Amino acid sequence: MGRARRQAEGPCPRPRRRRRATYNRYGGVRHLFAALDLAKDKLYGHIKPVKRRTQFLEFCRYLRTLYPPTVRIAIVCDNFSPHLTTKKCQRVGTWAAANNVEIAYTPTNSSWLNRIEAQFTALRYFTLDGTDHADHKEQGSMIRRYIIWRNHHADDRRLRAVVNRANVA
Repeated sequence: MGRARRQAEGPCPRPRRRRRATYNRYGGVRHLFAALDLAKDKLYGHIKPVKRRTQFLEFCRYLRTLYPPTVRIAIVCDNFSPHLTTKKCQRVGTWAAANNVEIAYTPTNSSWLNRIEAQFTALRYFTLDGTDHADHKEQGSMIRRYIIWRNHHADDRRLRAVVNRANVA
């Protein structure tokens, strides 16, 4: 559109005010429970408003339903407190023993050993970087859409480049 025509139409409407996710979090934060099936190269994720042992066990139970009970599965966790079996609460260890699940923990300050960490880098790169979601529902929708896309395009050249860079770092 030419300059003369723009002037005739009047000034351009104001650009939308940009919201930053770090300014106000009136609705709190959301937590992503995620798992990576190395054999199928498939990512699973659930978004929850809190990250406690109960929600962790809900996610573990979901993962258990993805495989026959006779198949032993291993869940690799970092050392975040809801993942740990403690003296106060043996629920994680008791559930795992009863359901043919092995819970393995990465050493403290060694998250780079957990293969899913590179997938989080890709999720941030493709879904969250440079965005300002209006609310948690919109952000959760973007994350779920990314997981669906990622599982259908696991061999995408751009995705592999981001994951490989994260694995090297």
